[in-house]
Amino acid sequence: MKINTRGNKIVITDGIKNHVESKLKKLEKYFDNHEDITANVVAKISGRNQVIEVTIPTTHFTLRAEEVNDDLYAAVDLVVDKLERQIRKNKSRLEKKLKKEKIKEVNFDFDIDDIEIDNNKIVKRKTYDMKPMSEEEAILQMNLLSHTFFIFKNSKHDNICVLYKRKDGNYGIIEID
Repeated sequence: MKINTRGNKIVITDGIKNHVESKLKKLEKYFDNHEDITANVVAKISGRNQVIEVTIPTTHFTLRAEEVNDDLYAAVDLVVDKLERQIRKNKSRLEKKLKKEKIKEVNFDFDIDDIEIDNNKIVKRKTYDMKPMSEEEAILQMNLLSHTFFIFKNSKHDNICVLYKRKDGNYGIIEID
């Protein structure tokens, strides 16, 4: 796995870079072609806290996690654990999607442990290219990004939809004509 590490208001030392790389290497076991995967890591300071963001774009989905902690090294450990939980939690959905598309990008030879559901808040606004996808793909993408809502173009009806997570744990869709 290739790892791009950069700092925002923080200098990335060799020690930080080595720690990030050693921890993210744990995720290679989940990817069949991990040499083709690039992880983008951003370390920054927010007040007194250290923030670490990791984004791993693949061909058909994106993994993303963010952690805040007093200690940057602890934040790195927590963010890698969060990414691993995301992969494990969404194993069956990813497997179904990737088998349907006949993609051999992720290795599913691991056991699912009991995993707690994270209830994260969205704190950013992002712009991205919208590609048509099914509702199931949108749920998967939303969970992989750890967001509580996701806007997508529905490939079945060719309209814009807002997928959101309800307080009861289910999902809702708002269709826009």
